[in-house]
Amino acid sequence: MKLPRASAVLAAAVLAPTVLFPSMASAADQPKPTGLSGPDTASDPAGDHDTTQEDRDRAEIQRILADKETGRGVREAAEKALKGSAVDLRHFFEVELDKQRQDDDRVKLAQIMAAGGPAVKKAAGAALDGTYADVVKFLKEGQYTARAEDDDRAAVERILADKETGRGVREAAEKALKGSAVELRQFLATGLEEARTSDLRLKAVQIADAGGRSVKEAVDKALRINTAEALHKLFDEDLPKARAEDDRVAVLVIIANKETGPRVNAAAQKALSGTPEDVRRFLDVELPALRESDDRVKVSQLLEAGGPAVRKAAGAALDGTYADVVKFLKEGQYTARAEDEANAAAAAKPTQPAPQPDQAAQGAGTGVGTGTTVQTAANVSTTGTNPASAHAPAAAWTTTTAASGRLAATGAGDDLGWEAGGAAAAVAAGAALVAVSRRRQATGS
Repeated sequence: MKLPRASAVLAAAVLAPTVLFPSMASAADQPKPTGLSGPDTASDPAGDHDTTQEDRDRAEIQRILADKETGRGVREAAEKALKGSAVDLRHFFEVELDKQRQDDDRVKLAQIMAAGGPAVKKAAGAALDGTYADVVKFLKEGQYTARAEDDDRAAVERILADKETGRGVREAAEKALKGSAVELRQFLATGLEEARTSDLRLKAVQIADAGGRSVKEAVDKALRINTAEALHKLFDEDLPKARAEDDRVAVLVIIANKETGPRVNAAAQKALSGTPEDVRRFLDVELPALRESDDRVKVSQLLEAGGPAVRKAAGAALDGTYADVVKFLKEGQYTARAEDEANAAAAAKPTQPAPQPDQAAQGAGTGVGTGTTVQTAANVSTTGTNPASAHAPAAAWTTTTAASGRLAATGAGDDLGWEAGGAAAAVAAGAALVAVSRRRQATGS
């Protein structure tokens, strides 16, 4: 019997909520009788409204603090309001926020002005002198317009500072700098490319005049097309290739030249085995120094093998500049060599021997040959009375003849021997006359 009772109790406990809860819900849904009031409920609509507004204020302040653009003054006032009451929050929004924001914006404007270019400084100064609306407009728009103008001006100034800037671009840039922001923008947008194309065309002509065959052909092709694209392609692609071809030809010409020195030749061979940059470096950098070295060696060799004049001129060239060395090799060595050859030829001619004092005295003023002198001596000797004295001239002649033979051996001509013999005969004849005169004086005494 106990088990069925327990089962009934359990069933009642399970079914009770099902029965009771719908009944309670139905009772609640039934309308109240007229004239009866339900129990009063605690409600404070005003309190619920304040709590909701405070939450919204705090959320908005949190958003302001999270904004990176929030200024220092606004940030400090917002943090202070968060620590206060709902009234403090309302005071921040109604009074502090606008005041602090204006101060922060003016500080920001001053900072932009200090770091900006000429146009920014000018626009910022005008905004500071105006209303807060002017400040806001500058921060939202004006600063960017002014900054663009400063950027354009800086770009034009960089173009002018570039040493590679052509004449046409330079003149157009200088004109734009003197104009307005609109003129600066127009120059950079269209005028720059037009002026640059004109300068490229002129530069191409100048390069062709000084370039080799391949360079001339490449320039001629670009000028016939005569577009900005063709000129840019010439300088970016075609011209480097053409110049590399001409450079190799120039190096081959140097190698084929018989006057090229050993150091230049070796470096030229090495450059041809390398890249176009190696060839260009050889022509622009290495060649001048190597050529000077070879030329100085050549002058030293001429100095060692040359005559006095060549050695003197070569030494002076080596002591001077490279221009002096080049001038000696082109002209000076030949002038000095001709001088040495002339001096050598003059030294090879026979010299006239100086006459003896007695010969000069006897022969001075006569101007006659040996035969006349001998004849005179013979005539004088035949007039003597002493036969012994007649043999003296003969002995003297014989001696003179021997002397004439020795003169001939020294290389003098036959005429000189006869003249010397005649002079000696005249001396002998004079001696014979003196002897005859003394003998007569002795006989007379």
